[in-house]
Amino acid sequence: MSEAPNRFAVLVNPSAGGGRAAKLLPEASHALDARGVEHRVVETTSLAHGCQEARAAAEDGEAVVVMSGDGLIGQVGGVLAEPGATFGILPGGRGNDLARVLGIPTRIQGAADILAAGRTREIDVGEINGKRFLCIASCGFDSDANRLANESHFRGPLVYAWAALRALARWEAATFTLDFGEEVVQATGYTAAAANSKAYGGGMYAAPDAVLDDGLLDVGTCGDVSKLRFLRGITQIFKGEHRETMDVREWRAPEVRIEADRPFTVYADGEPITELPATVRVLPRALRIIAPAP
Repeated sequence: MSEAPNRFAVLVNPSAGGGRAAKLLPEASHALDARGVEHRVVETTSLAHGCQEARAAAEDGEAVVVMSGDGLIGQVGGVLAEPGATFGILPGGRGNDLARVLGIPTRIQGAADILAAGRTREIDVGEINGKRFLCIASCGFDSDANRLANESHFRGPLVYAWAALRALARWEAATFTLDFGEEVVQATGYTAAAANSKAYGGGMYAAPDAVLDDGLLDVGTCGDVSKLRFLRGITQIFKGEHRETMDVREWRAPEVRIEADRPFTVYADGEPITELPATVRVLPRALRIIAPAP
């Protein structure tokens, strides 16, 4: 653990969480002022704009704090996976999965306490087809569910469960090929995923054994179980108790290439990131982040 810079650039996506981030911004700014944290606020207009501002702030010696959902958090975290940069989080989205796994409180006052303390740790960063992510990259059933969640006007973490139910109605099994270099396996079912972190989708612990700083991806597939059984697994996944119900197969590796028998968009950190086929690898301890001790 080490100390973070004492100047912060707070990047805010005002539309994150259905406008939640914008509503919380005055409280966040006041909380940082009350703790003597020197900061400036930048409202982002797009993922690209947020990444551009993050690079500029890091080059100027500022710690970059993102107040948004996991989409902007993942993109900016990937950009800052460079020596000398420091990253922080003020949860402002619907899912807040990375903050949850890191032990950062979802309430503004608690998250501000973490930033003011300034303690940092190094975590791994995922990279898929050259694009970076922080939580879980997945495809198949997850591709359909993520698309529906992003199109929804609903707020709150339960939007992901709602989207999963919608996607389930039309789902047909897919066959995935996972190439680990020395081993190639095929799996037919719902989803193939490469996890850097434990959770996604607003608290779904899809990879409960994943560790953020072990230099490995937790790779998994969900088997071709009945839709009723899969639905039961969805109710269990919020506690990480879904693996037997969903017939999950798991591997741990620093890199994997994923293909499927039909086209799928791969989603990571809640955003479309690339198309299959995709090569996923881990960048060990590439990101310095302000967070409690693991």
